[in-house]
Amino acid sequence: MKKPFLTRRHFLSAGTGIALSASLGVQAAETPTPKNRVKFSVFADIHHYPGHFFSRTPQHLQLIQDRAVRENCEFIIHCGDFCHHPHKETEFIKMYSDFQIPGFHTPGNHDFDGCSWEETFQAYHFVDDFAKGYYFFDKNGFRFVVLDANYFQNEDGTFTHYSHGNYFKYRGNALSILPPEEMAWLGDVLETSPWPCVLFSHQSYEREVGGIANWREIRELIDATNARHPGRIRLCVNGHHHRDFLRVLNQVVYFDLNSASYDWVEKRHNLYPEELCREHSMLSHTVVYEDPVHAVITLDSEGLIKIDGMESQMFMGITRTKAGMRFADSSGRPVYPRVQSAEMRFSYS
Repeated sequence: MKKPFLTRRHFLSAGTGIALSASLGVQAAETPTPKNRVKFSVFADIHHYPGHFFSRTPQHLQLIQDRAVRENCEFIIHCGDFCHHPHKETEFIKMYSDFQIPGFHTPGNHDFDGCSWEETFQAYHFVDDFAKGYYFFDKNGFRFVVLDANYFQNEDGTFTHYSHGNYFKYRGNALSILPPEEMAWLGDVLETSPWPCVLFSHQSYEREVGGIANWREIRELIDATNARHPGRIRLCVNGHHHRDFLRVLNQVVYFDLNSASYDWVEKRHNLYPEELCREHSMLSHTVVYEDPVHAVITLDSEGLIKIDGMESQMFMGITRTKAGMRFADSSGRPVYPRVQSAEMRFSYS
């Protein structure tokens, strides 16, 4: 069987718009002239792992980058699980880091599967540029804050960073957590920011189950900061969970961003051709998206949050239901090959 190849003319660059109502704080007034405006591309969980996942990652990354150029994006950022062996995948990382539009990394758990955290940070240039896996950068009157929840808490209260896939075997107090040092840093970065902030993480702190262990502490920090400085934190984006979900809490938009590639299914199925399964060892544990679903987001200082998503379809029509699995996860969030679109305008006071 000839291996399928994704061409650019198959790429779907727009999704279905969802306009949120005034119940979420949307202004009915005429759209004001923005003082500051920024547009960026964001994707998650592309999972570059040649010979294992059927994700066609170089072609998909190129399509994400091409759209970012067409849309005049200021930067591109991913929300984790970029590749499983960063110390080996130098060409794929170079394709991202050397592109004409700056690319930023958010560390995900699988970015530490095949090497130490030091090797991953070095491959992603965290050591040279940021010293840790969490950092911030300012652009066009906004502050963008990247978090690293890839720690577990030991029984003695100490914290260990993910490294060489150690989290797979861990049985302790908390898996995926922001340590106290990072929490203190986050509080200072948000409190002293001269600009509205956007937060990126791999794991979710919007989900009450299955995300970052100290999710409540993070959200209380966000709400307390916004109480002192209305509109300081406006948008939080995470990957990891391979779902497309949007939730607004206290005028903060929480965006659970879908994987650009696939969804994992717990039980192996035999719905894909045997030849493809031989070439990609984990294919039969996945249902795959045809296109790299992701979003282009536009913000302005007057309260606009615009998400331009996209819709695709399932590769060979294979869905979770056909694979004998539940359509939704434990949070009731279903699997669709899409990233939704939405446009909101908030009034902060």
